[in-house]
Amino acid sequence: MTNEQTAIQTTYFSIAGNTALAIIKGLAGFFGNSYALIADAIESTTDILSSFLVLFGLKYASRPADKNHPYGHGRAEPLITFLVVGFLITSATIIAYESIKNIGTPHELPKIWTLFVLIPLIIWKEISFQLVMRKAKETNSSSLKADAWHHRSDAVTSIAALIGISIALYFGKGYETADDWAALFASGFILYNSYKIFRPALGEIMDEHLYDDLVDDIRKVSLTVDGVIATEKCFIRKAGMKYHVDLHATVDANISVKNGHEIAHKLKDTLRSDIPQLGHVLIHIEPNE
Repeated sequence: MTNEQTAIQTTYFSIAGNTALAIIKGLAGFFGNSYALIADAIESTTDILSSFLVLFGLKYASRPADKNHPYGHGRAEPLITFLVVGFLITSATIIAYESIKNIGTPHELPKIWTLFVLIPLIIWKEISFQLVMRKAKETNSSSLKADAWHHRSDAVTSIAALIGISIALYFGKGYETADDWAALFASGFILYNSYKIFRPALGEIMDEHLYDDLVDDIRKVSLTVDGVIATEKCFIRKAGMKYHVDLHATVDANISVKNGHEIAHKLKDTLRSDIPQLGHVLIHIEPNE
């Protein structure tokens, strides 16, 4: 299975899980008098929409290179990540607004059974985060990483709801707003996660250098190729799940242009074979002075 297929399959998992959780949380929050759970359901609903965006982005980004897109369509991925961040910020704003409004409005205590709904949901969401994040690292997908952080932020909002409901139930009348304060805290955490998701995607769009370990691997592999004496400049930019490389390789100054050309091709083929995540590789030959 290719990285693209793995990422798309993982996104289907996210969509199915978020849909089930949004329904469970929404019903439990409505019938259990818990705004923290309703806020949690809102967060899960935005997760569904963002997962569909991620799915679209992954499918579009996996399209092969063509005449108008010689480097492929991978840049669609960070653009979709920006939209996902927009959904996160929107959900955090809605949750914060409703929480502040409810803090000043008298309402009933949450039902005790809502606690028993939250505990398995928290466990499931953390498992989902670990699974999706592992797949995101395997596939080098920024949008899948954003989807993973959606699961983590959902788990935290559920933990906040659990704490808020527990405080409200333990202390009783006069502490009904603990549930709302928990939802307000959760909105702040969602905003923090939004930045963590946004920052690397912005770096990808701006061709920021973030790949020192990959540069080291490229230099090591290059020196295994006959005729390559050393490497000089090495520039990397990420597009989707592939890394495009510009590499300067030093060869014997006395060899023919034809031999230098052959070494460049052999170096390119070796790099793409030994480091599968590489996409377009441009080799510039430098003479050994």
